[in-house]
This record gives sequence, C-alpha cells and structure tokens, in this order.
Amino acid sequence: MNVQVTPAFTVETVDYTAAHGALRQVREAVFVHEQGVPADLERDAADPLCDHVLARDAAGGPIGTGRLTPERRIGRMAVLPGWRGRGVGDAMLAALLDRARAHRWPSVALHAQASAIPFYVRNGFLPRGPVFEEAGIVHQAMHRSLDGPATVDRFDAARATMQALAFRAGRELAIQSRELDPGLLDEPAFIEAARDLLKRGGEVRVLLHDAYAPRQARAPLIGLSQRRPSGVLFRVIEEPVDLTYAGALAFNDRGDWFERPLGHRLEGEAALDDAPRMRQLRARFQETWERARPCSEFRAIGL
Repeated sequence: MNVQVTPAFTVETVDYTAAHGALRQVREAVFVHEQGVPADLERDAADPLCDHVLARDAAGGPIGTGRLTPERRIGRMAVLPGWRGRGVGDAMLAALLDRARAHRWPSVALHAQASAIPFYVRNGFLPRGPVFEEAGIVHQAMHRSLDGPATVDRFDAARATMQALAFRAGRELAIQSRELDPGLLDEPAFIEAARDLLKRGGEVRVLLHDAYAPRQARAPLIGLSQRRPSGVLFRVIEEPVDLTYAGALAFNDRGDWFERPLGHRLEGEAALDDAPRMRQLRARFQETWERARPCSEFRAIGL
C-alpha cells in the first residue's frame, strides 16, 4: 500500500471492497449532490477492477477520491469543497500516476471537466480533440505520456505545455524563441505562472532572434520584465553560428522541456521530469546566451 502523508491529510491506495463506503461518500457528495450527476451514471461496473486512491483528513474522514481504470484512464477525481486548493488533488493525481508507472503503462488519459482543465495542464496533461458533453457537463479529453516525450502537434497542446513549464518551474525558466511566440508566450495563464515564479525568487531568461516584432506587439512578457528587470532577462542572438538554429525551445529546472524543430511552427516534442535531456538543452542554451547581446530595445517602451 502506497501512502503519501502531509500534516493535514493522507493519500493512500485502497482496496475497493474495503473502502467502497468512503469512496462513495465523497463521490456522491461531489458528483451527485453538488454537480447533479445521476447516481446511476456515477456508479459503474468498472469500480471493482480499478486502482483507487483515497484522501483522508487528520481525523481519518474521507475528503477525496480518484481511480485508474484498466483502460489506462484516470477518473472519478473528487475533493470535498472545504479541501479544494490545498494540494489534495495534486497528491491524489501523483499517487495515480505512480500506480500507472507501476503497471509500466506508457501513458494515461482522462476526461477533464472544463473547470479542471487548468489543474490538469499544470500537471502535464495535454488536450486532445474537441470539447464534448458528458453527464451534462462540458469535458476535454487529455493525455499524459509517462514513457518518453509526448508529441505536441496542436496549438492548444503547445499552449498547455508552455503553461505547465512555467507553473512547474522551481527557480528557472529558459526560453529560446524567434519573436516571443504570439499565442503562446502572451497567454494570460502563462504570464500569471511567470509572475508567480518571479514572486518565488525565480528567473526567466529569454533568447530572441528578433526583438523588433515583440516590441511592436507590446508583448506582455516585456511589460513584466520592465516591472521586474532583475527577474526577466532578454538577450538577442546575433552570432552566425547561433542563428543557424532554426528551432525554438523551453525548459525549467524541474527537468521539463519543450522543443520545436522549426521555431515558426508549433509542432514539437515535450517531456516532464526528463533531467538528462533538459541538461543537454540547458548546455546549448547557455552557450548561446553567453554569446548573445543584452537586449536594450525593451527598456524605453511603455506598456
């Protein structure tokens, strides 16, 4: 039995037969009574076949549930209202991903309620396909690779990847971009994650091929750099040896990375917790950073 403990709650894998009463208590409170899902849709025959996790408060009361089906899908993620925003969902999701790795599954999928999409994006899940309705609630299919890089081939997946890298960064986020990638690096969720990183004492370093285009577009990241000049640093690539690199990349100090072979396109590959590849990208980035010139173009404009 795998148990994760915090001062306020515990998360453990549980046997369905022994724990079904506690699991149902949380799921019915959230799905049936709060969200109005019919009870006969919330319950299904898959439950006895699934891996289940259960979160309990310090007194042993059930406060959260989640399950992993034999079809490699995470579901029935539910946290009681009073415990939301306190890390319970993250801990349960981490426990379910550990179970998937124990099964040696290469990936997992889930159907995220629309309101929960940002939560799953922060945990490395990428959207797949259009939104749809399930049990009267709008959902988005999402996917996370557990064995090797994930292919990023859609705009919403590329945007989600950049948001995840910024959110998960501990002290460092590094980006090499041709012109600050409109649609990716100006998204409010990305800017908010970058701002939170700076508040934690972190740093954002950006290598650009072209400083003129983002300056004309008044890119939000430039405004953030003017407010936090020691936290957001820009340099411009000028050396011919560095200009030959046609791609774009981003990485953080958690071992997460995203690389696009062609910088003017969104398609590429990304991975979380892949420190060896991240170190390779960091070494190449650092060499280019040292040869690039400080960007003075952004100092005088008002945003």
